[in-house]
Amino acid sequence: MQNLQPEQGTLLLQLALPVLKNEHKTTRRVIEAIPLDKGDYRPEPVAKTALEIAWHIAAAEQRFFAGVAAGAFDFTPIHRPETVRNSAELAQWFGESFAKNFERLSALSGEQLVKVLDFRGVLQLPAVMYLEFTVKHSVHHRGQLSTYLRPMGSKVPAIYGESYDSAEAKKAAQA
Repeated sequence: MQNLQPEQGTLLLQLALPVLKNEHKTTRRVIEAIPLDKGDYRPEPVAKTALEIAWHIAAAEQRFFAGVAAGAFDFTPIHRPETVRNSAELAQWFGESFAKNFERLSALSGEQLVKVLDFRGVLQLPAVMYLEFTVKHSVHHRGQLSTYLRPMGSKVPAIYGESYDSAEAKKAAQA
């Protein structure tokens, strides 16, 4: 990849910030749709539970966003706190983590954004490029998680436009 210039890093950040905020809101709605008593649901024995997928999304975002903000990735495991026992508590943690990281990301300089960061010897990209990577990772796992919702007795929230469930709720509210 051709070296990015600081002003290009700043432009890419300005394009990424609204996307990060919107995708976070959508992912949080999916996490909040996990019934409080069904976090241990898994569609088959080898699948992760709903809360495990939700935690994976939240912890991965924390790792990537904090790493971009710090200029280096910390690979210390991010364990789910003992106080996070259900989807509501996980959504709260996710929101607080995102807000702190979003503030830090918003303040990065062009030089910080174009610094090449190493991710486990597998990827070496300018810091700002990890923001798009993180969104794609979260969207992928959010899709997995959304397929768990109906079997758990929940409704799928609007993700990109209305879902069947959000459209039905809208119809019911208008009736």
